[in-house]
Amino acid sequence: MIESVQAPSIVPLEHILPDEPLLMMGAGPVPIPQRVAAANSIVINHLGETMNRVIGQVKDLGRYVFQTRSSHVLGVSGPGSAAMEMAVANLVTPGSRVLCICNGYFSSRLAELVRRVRGEPTLLEFGNNESADPERVEKELQRGNYDVVTMVQGETSNTVCNKNLEHIAKLAKRYGCLTIVDAVCTLSTMPLEMDRWQVDAIITGGQKGLSSIPGVSLLAFSEEAWERKIAHRAELPFHWCLDAGLADKFWNQKSYHYTAPVSGILALHEALRLVCEETLPKRFYRHERCSNALQAGIEAMGLRLLVKKEHRLNSVVGLVVPEQVSADMVRAHMSQAHKVEISGAFGLNILRIGQMGEQSRAHNLFRTLHALGSSMRFAGAELDLPAGMAELERVLSST
Repeated sequence: MIESVQAPSIVPLEHILPDEPLLMMGAGPVPIPQRVAAANSIVINHLGETMNRVIGQVKDLGRYVFQTRSSHVLGVSGPGSAAMEMAVANLVTPGSRVLCICNGYFSSRLAELVRRVRGEPTLLEFGNNESADPERVEKELQRGNYDVVTMVQGETSNTVCNKNLEHIAKLAKRYGCLTIVDAVCTLSTMPLEMDRWQVDAIITGGQKGLSSIPGVSLLAFSEEAWERKIAHRAELPFHWCLDAGLADKFWNQKSYHYTAPVSGILALHEALRLVCEETLPKRFYRHERCSNALQAGIEAMGLRLLVKKEHRLNSVVGLVVPEQVSADMVRAHMSQAHKVEISGAFGLNILRIGQMGEQSRAHNLFRTLHALGSSMRFAGAELDLPAGMAELERVLSST
């Protein structure tokens, strides 16, 4: 038989990838520990006792990281956006009135997901790179008869942190609303207590704070949300793969939903185990210390951070690119000359440096800040690189 389509001539991966690994210091994905990488190379049966034991431990580890006693911790085969869509598709029904607190790209994406499941979103927007104001939120809750509130903890698009999340979640509960929180870049990097803060659904991706692989995410529903919206839902959700009731068969009833991404779940298991081994308080301290040192070093060089301290996200640091400097040139030089990759932004003239999981290590900070300063000078910026490096070392040494 003659093949009608000829096999293409493909260049091997080793001829495509860089000659040495790049240090991933952008807004994700992040470097992963060796144990996570090793776990991701294993394939096991997606059904059976071995997988059941792994799933049981992932749920226990997840409850610690989410700070919840809920029995409804589920893995999601897909990026953080799939977990986001799963939360929305199962808690928002056609005609649901949803207050979407928006101060960036990803909080606005939640509103788009609400529209797609035929909910009725109202956008409460906070501009000027500022976090959500609880007083404005309460006034809107008083005005409208809302069913659900959505928001992000850390808006990676512009590096704003909604530091009043606990207050707002409790306000939403007082007004009878369920709350969906995007914690894709923040879970395990800063405090977030699902039960005590009265949050009903928390979403995270594997490839950021947890230092796991992209493509396998984690989601937790509160017991109240499960009972109100999922356990007794009359009409079918719009999504089959993202139907939480069906996912529950695999995650809690040892039954079949679809073939789970077993290697990714094993990687997630190891990532969560390492978080628990370090403990959340120590992990929060490490992230805060490293991010503060990086921010101090950037400013000491003569560069400006985008967001004021009171609204600033520590997990992803945004710095303003000087007018005469090309952000793309800086990023390209960092990648090619220093083998360090950072992120651009969504239409903003900023660069973003991640401080999530394995990124928050002192040796990564020194390499990244030097690469940034050197590449900025290469692109035409005037700055004091030695002062930045000295300030980075001073802050790391003094805390």
